[in-house]
Amino acid sequence: MKEEIIDKITSVILFLVIIGIFAVIIVFSIIAIQEFSGEDKELTFAESSGNIATSEDKTVEDDIEVPAIVENPISSIEKNNSNTNTDYSNVQVDKYFYNQLDEKSRIIYRAFESNKEQMKTGTYQIELGTSFSDILSQSNGQELLGEYYQSAIEAYTYDNAEVFYLSPRKMYLNIETTTRGGTSTYNVYINSGNEANYLAEEFTSKQAIDQAIAQIEQVKNQILQNKTGNTYEDVKMVHDYLVDTIQYDSSLSKQNIYNIYGALVNRECVCEGYARAFKYLLDELDIPCVMVIGTGTNSQGETENHAWNYVQLSGNWYAVDTTWDDPVVIGGGTASEESRYKYFLVGREIIDQDHSPSGQFTEGGKIFSYPNLSYESYSN
Repeated sequence: MKEEIIDKITSVILFLVIIGIFAVIIVFSIIAIQEFSGEDKELTFAESSGNIATSEDKTVEDDIEVPAIVENPISSIEKNNSNTNTDYSNVQVDKYFYNQLDEKSRIIYRAFESNKEQMKTGTYQIELGTSFSDILSQSNGQELLGEYYQSAIEAYTYDNAEVFYLSPRKMYLNIETTTRGGTSTYNVYINSGNEANYLAEEFTSKQAIDQAIAQIEQVKNQILQNKTGNTYEDVKMVHDYLVDTIQYDSSLSKQNIYNIYGALVNRECVCEGYARAFKYLLDELDIPCVMVIGTGTNSQGETENHAWNYVQLSGNWYAVDTTWDDPVVIGGGTASEESRYKYFLVGREIIDQDHSPSGQFTEGGKIFSYPNLSYESYSN
């Protein structure tokens, strides 16, 4: 009897051991399958931002839009460069809108800055690595990353007028997710997605961009050879050059009318081109200047989207609107001296009458702040 009980206990123990062995084999088989096959998925965020293009007489060509987020699993995207750099901590940036970003957005901004030369190809892939894994492991991680990216690309394009050749509409933020053994890792990179490139339509190659930059720099050098070292005189020189040489494009149909190439080389643009050219030239003179967007109420009482600048002199900030200082005179002729400087280094007492700045570049996007303007206009 005692032997029978021992045999039964032994049988039960053996049965449990066998069950345990099978369970371990099944678990390790699942892990092995995941290790070898992985679970890869790439999600694409399409950043979309319209251009501001207004004057006293015209409204915008496109309103700035909230970025579209497209979840588009792709089995594989050809990686068309050998970029492996994902550490941008040593990239030094001290620019107005960059300084308002949180650290996650700054990583993306510094990645743009570090790869500025390579991005002229329009196909160069910008690697961000796994620096956003802590964000993407959260339930709303993709949404948060999209917000960081949107803030970064906005700040970058408004801080850097010289990257006129990029088209943010054609830049895609990709998230590559790999799951092994129940643990997910996230690799993030930026490329042109299914687009041929992320260049503006007017530029199709690095060679074309380099040629355009050379033309811009030639004009810039001609202008800045007249610099005096006196901040007021140099700001006035840049203001006068733009007012004297640029023709406002009322057709809204020509190329490069929103950027510094149109303003400085073609000498035809809309308000965004004026404002970007003004900032570009003052940046070259190391005079603090920011681009401002918002609305302006024109002489007919119509409120339209508009762009202008704030510039710092003697520790105070003042507004400059080169577009509205270059009005189209009905019947031809030139504007009066009073009209020519109506919006030159003015304070809030003047600019607030018909200009309303907005620090939100896209609906639902980050709200950036502008410098506090002096109430009174600059007195030389």
